[in-house]
Amino acid sequence: MTTDEQRAYEEFARRARLRLVRAFVPVRGLDDAPDAAAEALAYAWEHWERVGAMDNPVGYLFRVGQSRTRRRRRGLLPAPEDIAMPDFEPGLVPALRALPDTQRTAVWLVHACGWTYAETAEAMGVSTSAVGTHVTRALDRLRAGLEISSHA
Repeated sequence: MTTDEQRAYEEFARRARLRLVRAFVPVRGLDDAPDAAAEALAYAWEHWERVGAMDNPVGYLFRVGQSRTRRRRRGLLPAPEDIAMPDFEPGLVPALRALPDTQRTAVWLVHACGWTYAETAEAMGVSTSAVGTHVTRALDRLRAGLEISSHA
């Protein structure tokens, strides 16, 4: 790897690390999310020529991190009492935990991490319209579970 390629990777890793950690929280848990991000970035280092040329390398690395850190138990969002969280509806975390994995991942990546539907689709290995369906269904279930009647 040339010095320029190394600098490009280091800049990419600096920007991508936080996005990856945030994306891994609902699927790997608060304690394991940094490890999943580190695994993904290690893969990026090993394959930088290919990864650096991708349109959405963070989405691709999200999938890599999921594969490299896969476990038998499901990753869950942390319980609110386990971490210092800002004020929010107390029933939100249990409601998120109750969602199917695909819906929880889609709504988390889009609304908590600010990913586009296209980035989320690539990361999840589904179509953009499927992401829209997962997000819509997740929001409908969250509203129903939290007894919210408006879309505000």
